[in-house]
Amino acid sequence: MNTAAIFAAMLLTLVAGLSTGIGGLLSMFHRQSSSRFLSLSLGFSAGVMVYLSFLEILPESIHFLSGGMSETAAEVQGVIVFFMGVAIVALIDRFVPSRDNPHEIPNVINMVEHSGKDIDIDHHLLRTGILSAIAITIHNIPEGLATFTSYLAEPQIGVSIAIAIAIHNIPEGIAVAVPIYFATGRRGKAFLIALLSGLSEMAGAVIGLVLIRFSGTELMVGYVLAATAGIMVYISFDELLPTAERYGEHHLAVYGVLAGMAVMAFSLILL
Repeated sequence: MNTAAIFAAMLLTLVAGLSTGIGGLLSMFHRQSSSRFLSLSLGFSAGVMVYLSFLEILPESIHFLSGGMSETAAEVQGVIVFFMGVAIVALIDRFVPSRDNPHEIPNVINMVEHSGKDIDIDHHLLRTGILSAIAITIHNIPEGLATFTSYLAEPQIGVSIAIAIAIHNIPEGIAVAVPIYFATGRRGKAFLIALLSGLSEMAGAVIGLVLIRFSGTELMVGYVLAATAGIMVYISFDELLPTAERYGEHHLAVYGVLAGMAVMAFSLILL
């Protein structure tokens, strides 16, 4: 694992995380947003992440693990660690109150469309925005781990995951920025907090670096990749797909998922 690869993985993770700032900008300067397009985009992200998790990252994990044990033992341990990754994000959700959980934020499209109208400015809106930022910050840590480790294992896969995560970070940025803007009337403050909420993905990258670099074993790489696959699958089913359906029609979300899978399948074959 060379320094250039680590730097590239860190940079990619940073870019994916800071896409919350794009959401912040959209909430400030765009009065209308396409819920249908957002639904398709989120479904597309879910399709990319699920396809890569099951057909690329988990098999790659088992490949690394099989270097130090039998194929059967590698498959068993890979599956166990996969579900440990699922459990990590599930526990994060469990300890973030549902009212403040970013998955439960009201439809941000409606928030943007009403951003030019008179809204009572109070401390409740400010609290909503701050708590949303805190919750999203916590949720972004495992996403950073996923982006960083997948890039080190296979750059092409890492870039695809980073794009998918960046897309789904955009509405999170809107959800943070809009209530803060309403509460304070300050565009710059709302944008900055939305932008900074994505920086926690770098903490996930650092965790991945520590686990892989200082262990120095293929076994650890295999374990981290398996956990990464579990994290991505959980995020897709618990966050991306429900949000896609909430912003659009059921079939639009499904079409987005299928498109994401198809694009990944053909891109992996061609490249």
